[in-house]
Amino acid sequence: MRRKEFEVMDPQELEAFLREMSFGFLGTTGEDGWPRLTPLNFVYTGECLYFHGSKIGEKMTQLKAHPKVTFAVAKEYSIIPSYFTDPKLACPATAFFKSVLIKGYAEPVTELEEKAAALAAFMQKLQPEGGYAPIDPADAEYAGQLKATVVVRITPHEISAKYKFGQNMKSSAFERITSGLQERQGELDEETIALMKAYCPHHRE
Repeated sequence: MRRKEFEVMDPQELEAFLREMSFGFLGTTGEDGWPRLTPLNFVYTGECLYFHGSKIGEKMTQLKAHPKVTFAVAKEYSIIPSYFTDPKLACPATAFFKSVLIKGYAEPVTELEEKAAALAAFMQKLQPEGGYAPIDPADAEYAGQLKATVVVRITPHEISAKYKFGQNMKSSAFERITSGLQERQGELDEETIALMKAYCPHHRE
């Protein structure tokens, strides 16, 4: 059961996270009835999620037969060792993270203009420094590529999120963990402390 203290319901916050991330896992149904997970890059724009690929292959066959899909995105922040809060037991060891799960309907995009817009959003995310000509269906060099590339749109039916940053912990554990993170100074530890203070109800600044 998903614990309510970890749920995030703010649509703007969810959208900001999806726009930040570029990698997730597509869940489809295989011909044998077994679930399939495919890691891929994505972009979220216009309240829809897009990915691209080849016209042929297992993934496209699955989507044609079963357009209902799930898509999961997650980002791990700090690993929290048990000894931050307990000198003996391993039980408190955990990790803090953000995750979003989308249930939706997948279909190939047919309009070249929408394809171009989705791929332009990809480039803005993955290559923000530029260094390429704008993606324009009227450009003969792009037109053939757009026709040959499949861009799939996932229209969300339901979006849910779980952010775990110690929302359920007591003040004493909160203080010990933030102190441990400050002392450790790992890559994402300062950001984790800020998120703990933002999301823990009795510690919000």
